[in-house]
Amino acid sequence: MNNFHCPFPYTATDFVQLSHGGSGRIAQRLLDAVFRPILGNPLLDLKHDSAILAIPGGRIAITTDAFVVHPWRFPGGNIGSLAVHGTVNDLAMSGARPVAISLAFVIEEGFAISALAEIAQSIRESVDRASVYVGAADTKVVERGKGDGIYISAAGVGEVVAVNPILPTSVTEGDAILLSGDVGRHGAAVMTVRDGLEVDPPIESDSAAVHEPVLAMLEAGIDIHCLRDVTRGGLATVLNEIATDGSAPIRIDEDKIPVREDVTAVCEILGLDPLYVACEGRFVAFVPADQAERALEVMRQFDVAKGAVRIGIAEGTKGRVEMKGRIGVLRILDLLSGEQLPRIC
Repeated sequence: MNNFHCPFPYTATDFVQLSHGGSGRIAQRLLDAVFRPILGNPLLDLKHDSAILAIPGGRIAITTDAFVVHPWRFPGGNIGSLAVHGTVNDLAMSGARPVAISLAFVIEEGFAISALAEIAQSIRESVDRASVYVGAADTKVVERGKGDGIYISAAGVGEVVAVNPILPTSVTEGDAILLSGDVGRHGAAVMTVRDGLEVDPPIESDSAAVHEPVLAMLEAGIDIHCLRDVTRGGLATVLNEIATDGSAPIRIDEDKIPVREDVTAVCEILGLDPLYVACEGRFVAFVPADQAERALEVMRQFDVAKGAVRIGIAEGTKGRVEMKGRIGVLRILDLLSGEQLPRIC
């Protein structure tokens, strides 16, 4: 006689299974064990298909992004905090006060549930610090070998508080160009871990939310013409985007751009230019020259922008970024023809 049997799905596991991506009991257990206890709030607890936000009358800003960093954990943060910071910062760059974000998790079969809980806890702490809601969330599970651990897609909504448009096209010749702190640290932190480079002490990512100094500048009456957070592609890429999109002239001084010695050393080992290496807690601001010192004073009141400096002026050839080198020679700081390797996200 053949002994056929149909076992119940095995649920006592420390790792994500394909069945966690379904809509059955196992999937609900994952939500109840990891996401709802950590990320729970009055909006998510309704368990509805969408959330209704109470936003004062006026304009709203929306943004969306995806986060695929490897490794998912790095000194100074992880993919969870990175997703929150990246979304909040994009809203702030439009002169908006962040209100809520949504998150979609694409998880690879075999990913440790303890790691998932660590990421969720990091998200919880980051949204609490930024005073935003996780208004909606979703999970999907993909087969082993097809997801690189975990990806997070995020969207955000914010209340626009800036009176005037904050855009590349608003840059005016003569504007001061301000940078909120040292550059290249996030990329260096990720690459040292991934490539096994021993740096003592370890380089910590600059990943952080930057909305507070931005909102404080607006409240102080600073006439901000343009903002851009320095992320993938680094400072050089961001400045080129502004110059191109706004047909703006940009001239910066290499000596005034802060780059930490350990970041410079790592970049030299890997053959990289730190001006093209990613940040995740830095931004550039274009403000009238006569308001630059006041703007710096406001920015430096916040830990995330204590190192704020003036790095240049909107002058020169429209649509081009020029940089005065350490020996006084002016050169064009162009976009890379391809991409700087190794890639981090």
